[in-house]
Amino acid sequence: MAKAIMIQGTGSGAGKSLISAALCRIFSDEGMRVAPFKAQNMALNSYITLDGGEIGRAQALQAEAARAPATVDMNPILLKASGESGSQVIIHGKVHSTMKAKEYYAFKKTAWVAVRASFDRLSKQYDLIVMEGAGSPAEINLMDVDIVNMAAARYANAPVILVGDIDKGGVFASLYGTVELLKERVNPPTPHFDKGGMGGFCDADYIRGFIINKFRGDMDILKPGLDMIREKTGKPVIGVMPWINNVDLPEEDGLSLRGSNSKFKIQNSKSENIKIVIVRLQYISNFTDFDPFMYEPDVEIIYSRNPAEIENADMVIIPGSKNTAEDLRFLKETALDKSIKKAYTKGIRIIGICGGYQMLGRRIYDPHGIEGGCKEIEGLGLLNIKTTFETEKITCQVEAELTGIGDWGSGISKENTNAPNPILKGYEIHMGRSTGDIGLFNIKRLSSHPSPITHHPSLLFDGSRNRNCWGSYLHGIFENNAFRRNMLDHIRQKKGLEPLGHSIDYGRLRDEALDRLAGLVRRHVDMQFIKRMLEL
Repeated sequence: MAKAIMIQGTGSGAGKSLISAALCRIFSDEGMRVAPFKAQNMALNSYITLDGGEIGRAQALQAEAARAPATVDMNPILLKASGESGSQVIIHGKVHSTMKAKEYYAFKKTAWVAVRASFDRLSKQYDLIVMEGAGSPAEINLMDVDIVNMAAARYANAPVILVGDIDKGGVFASLYGTVELLKERVNPPTPHFDKGGMGGFCDADYIRGFIINKFRGDMDILKPGLDMIREKTGKPVIGVMPWINNVDLPEEDGLSLRGSNSKFKIQNSKSENIKIVIVRLQYISNFTDFDPFMYEPDVEIIYSRNPAEIENADMVIIPGSKNTAEDLRFLKETALDKSIKKAYTKGIRIIGICGGYQMLGRRIYDPHGIEGGCKEIEGLGLLNIKTTFETEKITCQVEAELTGIGDWGSGISKENTNAPNPILKGYEIHMGRSTGDIGLFNIKRLSSHPSPITHHPSLLFDGSRNRNCWGSYLHGIFENNAFRRNMLDHIRQKKGLEPLGHSIDYGRLRDEALDRLAGLVRRHVDMQFIKRMLEL
C-alpha cells in the first residue's frame, strides 16, 4: 500500500496545486512511483485521459510532473459550475448529473464511495500518493460535508502540510486560525468517513508543518514570526517559498489569466509582434488551450473585453465556455458581437474553440434544456453551422489531420504545414453536435467516455471555416508546435514580416518549468523533514 502526504491551504490560491506538482516531480526524480490525488476539484479547466475520462487540468499537470499517465482515479469528483443551474457533477470521468449546492451536499455519501474507491486503486499501484486539498480545511460550515480535506487525510492516514499565502496578508493569523478551528474536530466524525488512521485525535493533529508561499521580503524580519507560530501551534514552518513572477505552467482557474507573454518573450518592436486577443467570457473554460502562445517570442496575448483591442488585433479567439448560450448572450448584450464581426470584415483572423466554435455558427438549439430554459439562440453567423446540445457528452482524445483544402486565409492547411508529421493531437469535451459546412479536419477518436458515437457520418470530421474565420472542437490543438508556428508565420507574412520558421517545443519547455519548480521547492522547503514524516 502506498504512503500518502497531503498539501492543504489556508484558502484558495495559496499554492497547493503547484507545491503538489513539485513534490510529484521530486519523488519521481528519486525513483518512486508517484500519483497525484484530489478527491474533489471544482474547475472549468479540464483534461481528457487516454480512456476518455474528464479530470481537472491541475491533476493532469501533476500526473505529468509525476511521469505517470493521468487517470480518472487521480480526480474522482470534478465539479464544473454551469451558472444558475448549478454545477455539472462528474464522477470517475463521466457526467453524473447537474446539481445545486444543497443537492450535492446531500449526495456526499455516494461521492465519498467514489473517492475511497479511487484512492484504494491508486494505493495498490503506486509507492506514494501526493494528495491535494481544496479551499480551506477550516470552513466550519462545510466540515460535515467535507470529502476533500480532512476527511480524505483521515482516510489515507496522511500527514498534512498547510500552505499559507503571505502575499495576501495575515498569513500567521490564517495558519494559527486554521489549526485552532481544526482542534474542535475530533476523529472520526462518522464511521463511514474513516478507515482507521488517527482515530481519537483532532483534525489539527494531522497538520505536521507549514509552508509560507509567495514571500518577497527580508527573511530577518520574517524569522521572529516563524518562531512564534511554532511556539503557539507546536508546528514548524518547514519552508518559505519565494514569490515567483511567472512559473510558466498552466493555471487552474481564470482568476490568474495573464495578459502578456512569459519570460521567453523576445523584446521585439511593437510592430513586429502578433497581437492575439482572447475574448474573456464570463464562463471561460479550458483557457490553458492558449498557454503555448505565451512562449512564442513574437506574440502579444491579451484576455480582453475591450472592443478597440478586438477590432485591432491580428487574431481574435473565442474560447470554450461552460455555458455557451449565456456567454453568447453576454457578447450580444455588451455589443462585443459587433466588434468580432467588424474584426472579421477587416480581415482579422477569427478562431473559435469548442464553445467559441459553436457561437460562431448560425444557431444553437437546446431542446433538452442542458444550459437552461432557452431552447434556441441565434449565433454570430460567421460559420455556416448549426449546433444542437444533446444529453450525451463527448470526451475523447483525438488525432486529426487537415483535409488539404489549400490556403483559405487562416494560415493552416495540409500543404503549407511544415510539420514532418501532419497528424495533430487534441481532445474533445462537448455536449453539442454541429452540422453544416463541417470538414476542416479528418478526425480519429482514440478514446471515448462513453463509447464512440459513429451513427452520424459528420462526426468523422471536425471544424468549419469561412475565409478568415475557422472553428473546431479540438482542445489542445495549439500545443502542436509546427501547426502553431505555421499559423503565426502566415500572419507575419500578411503583415509584411519575415516568418520565424522554427517551432518552440512547448512540451519540453513545460517539462523544464516543472523541473525548475521542483528545484525551488528543494531549495526552500525542508525535504528531509518531509521524508522523515513519511518514514522514507
